[in-house]
Amino acid sequence: MNRRQWMMGSLLAPAARAVPAQAGPKNIVIASSNGARACARAREMLEAGGDTLEAVIAGVNINEEDPEDNSVGYGGLPNEEGVVELDASVMHGPTRRCGAVAALRNIKTPSKVARLVMEQTDHIMLVGEGALRFARAMGFQEENLLTEKSRLAWLVWKRSLRDPRGHGNWGEGLSAPAKKPAAWLREQFPKADEALLAWAWEVALHPPSGTINCLALNAKGEMSGVTTTSGLAWKIPGRVGDSPILGAGLWVDQDVGAAGSTGRGEENIRVAGAHTIVENMRQGMPPREACLDALKRVARNFSGDRSKLVQFDLSFYALRKDGAYAGASLWAGATRQGKLAPRRFAVNDGGQSRLEGCAYLFERKPE
Repeated sequence: MNRRQWMMGSLLAPAARAVPAQAGPKNIVIASSNGARACARAREMLEAGGDTLEAVIAGVNINEEDPEDNSVGYGGLPNEEGVVELDASVMHGPTRRCGAVAALRNIKTPSKVARLVMEQTDHIMLVGEGALRFARAMGFQEENLLTEKSRLAWLVWKRSLRDPRGHGNWGEGLSAPAKKPAAWLREQFPKADEALLAWAWEVALHPPSGTINCLALNAKGEMSGVTTTSGLAWKIPGRVGDSPILGAGLWVDQDVGAAGSTGRGEENIRVAGAHTIVENMRQGMPPREACLDALKRVARNFSGDRSKLVQFDLSFYALRKDGAYAGASLWAGATRQGKLAPRRFAVNDGGQSRLEGCAYLFERKPE
């Protein structure tokens, strides 16, 4: 080494030491807004060295078994015949394997069944009666998934159905005196409180399309994801949304990241949302922009017509392999106080889970 090389090395050395080492991946879990508990449980399992897929499934099992979550598992709002049908998909990043079930009845935890489809068969998806027979063969016990709360909502929905003349088959009949909906609801369900009836009427008129998506990254850089749902309320029996469709409701690429969704499945299927987001990230888009781009594709399918787009919502969640993450929704929504605010999604990267705001394409008018 000559004197010039030595001097240049001496000048550059302090600057080189000042550059911090790039942080490696860490244990982090994100989920839709109903997934705070799921994130907490999943991250606890990651901290204990658990597998990423095992962790996210254990997380969403909380929602699947919770009768108060009316968009997932037990207590989910039923199809038009009053039967709860469940969909779920799982993807395991390290092995690049996946499994799914659709239109599954009588089993609380479809995410567990989807995992067994992945592990115990040479298939990726089982549906309907075949999925149920498989679940029974794997030792799952059948049970009625319709709770009294969901049953009441279904009956209220039946009573809300009217032809153009205002007549419906589920009601008191033409000979009965005319009553406002609130009055005959109270008479039909005298044991239900006002808040429950108000909720039932709301979901009857505006069917929710909830779900839970949960994505995880561990300190080794391994990723997995799960999406599970009871689907669109009052759907035609056998309807399947995006949740069990790999590439739509869920996609995990161990080399890039993971994405999932909640909301109107039909529109997500048309843009293969989760796969689109992961491919966007592969091309260098940050998670936020990757999600927004997928939502722009949804809006494009309606030529940007907000009068049609306002009739549904769709949210995406993305977790990149380096730990960057984001959530984004088609609509910002509005608070009860009339102030516009973004929708939320759950995050746990240490300590308690928290809710963060989603990016969004459009703002609704204040209510």
